[in-house]
Amino acid sequence: MNSEKKIKIVEVGPRDGLQNETTNIPTDVKFRFIKNLVEAGLSEIEVSSFVHPDKVPQLRDAEELFNLINEGQLKGDFSLLVPNLKGLERAIKSNVRKLAVFTSSSETFNKKNINCTIQESLRNIESVIKKSSDEGIEVRGYVSTAFGCPYEGKTKNNEDVV
Repeated sequence: MNSEKKIKIVEVGPRDGLQNETTNIPTDVKFRFIKNLVEAGLSEIEVSSFVHPDKVPQLRDAEELFNLINEGQLKGDFSLLVPNLKGLERAIKSNVRKLAVFTSSSETFNKKNINCTIQESLRNIESVIKKSSDEGIEVRGYVSTAFGCPYEGKTKNNEDVV
């Protein structure tokens, strides 16, 4: 039996890497970064996040960046991280067709990152997925800190998440 195995790589550097920068990176520089990733052969890229601009100011330009990507007619699957229904509303207004949701295997990470418990985040995810489905938006989910947490160290198996 010939079973074809595939690996799907989703590049998250434009969102995850740039959200921790201490200086503001101009939107056009972010766009060039994403364009270079596409030209290097990456086809699925998480470009930013619709988080509260006061909480993560480095990503406050998510709408503008997504518009530049569309105007630049880059070829690829571009998604944005959406932590809650408020973020989803921004995604809908920006005509995003793919988004990502997440929770963490660490209570501490979840509280510090999105200010809610794992259980609260799962309820948020459920609401986001339901509304996204109604809007015809594709959703990808993942678990942060699956193998280790910057606050708690090695994480335990959390049956509520896994």
